[in-house]
Amino acid sequence: MVAKNLFTVKRTLNTVKQSSKYASVVIRKHSVWTQDRVITSPYKSIEIPNYTLYEYVWHNLDKWPERTASVCAVTGRGYTYEQAFKLSNRFGANLRTKFKIRDGDTVAIMLPNIPDYPLVALGILEAGGVITSINPIYTAHEIQRQLKMSASKMIVTLPEAVPTVKEALKLAKLNIPIVVVKTNGDPAPEGTALFNELSEDIHADKSCLKKVRRNPNDICFLPYSSGTTGLPKGVELSHRNIIANCQQINEPQIRLHHDTTATHQDVVMGVLPFFHIYAATVLMFHKLSIGAKLVALAKFSPESFLKTIEKQKTNTLMVAPPLILMMSSHPAATAKTFQHVDFVCNGAAPLAASDAERLLSRCQRDIDFRQGYGLTETSPTVTLSPTGSKRYEATGPPIPNTELRIVDKDLNNLGPKETGEILIRGPQVMRGYRDNPQANNEAFTADGWFRTGDMGIADADGTITITDRLKELIKVKGFQVPPAELESILREHPSVDDAAVVGVPHQTKGESPKAFVVLKNGHKCTTNDLSKFVNEKVAAYKHVDDISFIDKVPKSAAGKILRRVLKEQYC
Repeated sequence: MVAKNLFTVKRTLNTVKQSSKYASVVIRKHSVWTQDRVITSPYKSIEIPNYTLYEYVWHNLDKWPERTASVCAVTGRGYTYEQAFKLSNRFGANLRTKFKIRDGDTVAIMLPNIPDYPLVALGILEAGGVITSINPIYTAHEIQRQLKMSASKMIVTLPEAVPTVKEALKLAKLNIPIVVVKTNGDPAPEGTALFNELSEDIHADKSCLKKVRRNPNDICFLPYSSGTTGLPKGVELSHRNIIANCQQINEPQIRLHHDTTATHQDVVMGVLPFFHIYAATVLMFHKLSIGAKLVALAKFSPESFLKTIEKQKTNTLMVAPPLILMMSSHPAATAKTFQHVDFVCNGAAPLAASDAERLLSRCQRDIDFRQGYGLTETSPTVTLSPTGSKRYEATGPPIPNTELRIVDKDLNNLGPKETGEILIRGPQVMRGYRDNPQANNEAFTADGWFRTGDMGIADADGTITITDRLKELIKVKGFQVPPAELESILREHPSVDDAAVVGVPHQTKGESPKAFVVLKNGHKCTTNDLSKFVNEKVAAYKHVDDISFIDKVPKSAAGKILRRVLKEQYC
C-alpha cells in the first residue's frame, strides 16, 4: 500500500463513524450545568491521539493518496495527497540539512492562500520547527516586529513580497534566509532560495528527520493575537491543542464534513486566510486530516469567489460575517451558485439570525447553517451549534471536553440567562503567551481558567450567544485590530500629544477604527496628514480614515483610556 512506502509512523485512530448524511441532534438528557454553575459539554468526551500535528494530518494517507489535497481556484494548479506528503517531506529534510532548522526553531510563513501553503506548513512541522504565520499584506514595520518577537530563523513568502521582507529585515537588523514559492515562471529574486526546488529535491537526505524529537505538548504554531488588550502577543499552541480541537469538531452531532470515500470527497472553499487560526485549524489542518479537497483562493473578489463555489462544486463554506452579507446581496449569488453547498459555518465575529436567514433564502434549498465561537488562544473552536439547529443567532454549547463559566466582574459564576464574561477550560486552550508573564497573569485565573474578554449569555441547555466584548479589539472584516497599536503609531507623530482609538459600526466592514487625537500646544496638523502617517505603517484593514481632534483623552484614575466615554460622547 502507498502508506507503507510513504508513512512509516501511521497509527490507528478510533473514530466515530457516521452512518447518515447528517447526524441527528441528540443532546445528553442530564443538565449541562453543575451545582457550581459551570457549563459542561453535552457531548461524549473524546480521546486525544498521542500524535504530533504532522503525524495527525497524514495518519489516514493510505485511504486517499490519489485524491486532490489542495488546488488553486484560478489556475487549477494543485497537489494530490501523495504528492503533498512527498514534497512536504523533502522540504522538511532540506530545512534541517541546508538551513540548520532544529527542534523548536520558528519559521515564518507569509503567504496568501495558495495550494503550496499546507505543504510549507507541514514541512516546517516535519523538520521539528514551529510555524508563525504573517499576514501577506503586512507592511515592513509590522513584519519586522513579528520576526523579532517570534525569533524566526527564516521566512517563506512570494517573490513579489521579497522587497518588503528585505526592508523588514533591515529594520529589525536581522539576517535570515528567505525562501520563495514560485507560482509562475518569473525568476526568483536574488539572494533567495526556491521552495519548489527544495521540495522537489529527490536527493534530499530524509534520514535527518529521524533526529527530530517533538512530542504532543511541544509548541507547533505561534500565531500573534492581541488577546484581551494591547499589542500583538505570541500565542503558544501545542500539537495537542490543535489536534484536540480537530478531534472535538469530529463529534458526529456537530461535525461539518462528510467522510471521504471511494465515491465522495468534500470540497472546501479556502477563502478565509490560512494565516488566521480559524482557517489554519478548521480549514487546513482538520480538512486535510479527513481527506477533503482545499480550494485555495489567493486574491478575493466577489465574482471570483462566487464563480469558484459553483465551478468547484463546493459543498463546505467556512466564512465570516462580511462574506455572508456579500453572498446574501450580490447579484451574481444565485441559487445555482450554491447548488452543491451542504454546510455553511460562520465564525470570527457574531452574526444576526436575520443575516443567516437572508443567505438561506438566497440559496433556496435546505443548507446546514451553523455558528461557532472561538479565539486564537483556543485553537480556535470553543462552541459550535449542532446539526439541524435553527437558532441561527446562537453559537451552540461547549464542544467535547470543554467547560465554560459565565462570570460577573468579581469572577463569581452566573447562571442561565445571566450575561457575563466567558471563561474557558479545555485541552484546546493555549499554553500561554510567549515571554509575557504579565499577559498570562491577566488572561488566566489562579485556578487555570482562560478569560476571553467576551460577554455572553447561556440558556438552560448551555447554548451560548455572544452579546458584546469586554476586550477593546476592533473587528474589521473579522480581523483583529488592536487600538493600542494604532494609538502607539499616532503618538509617534511629532504633532500628537495623545491619542485614543475605538471601533465604530461600519456597513460593510462590521467595525472600523475611529481615532481621537490631542495635538501638542502650538502644533497644527490635518486629519489627512495623520491618516497618511498611520496608514503607511499598517495593513489596509487597519487604516484609520476617521479622525477627530479633542482637547483631552478621558482616562481612569489608573490611566486607562475610557473608550466607552469616547463612544458615548462622540460616536
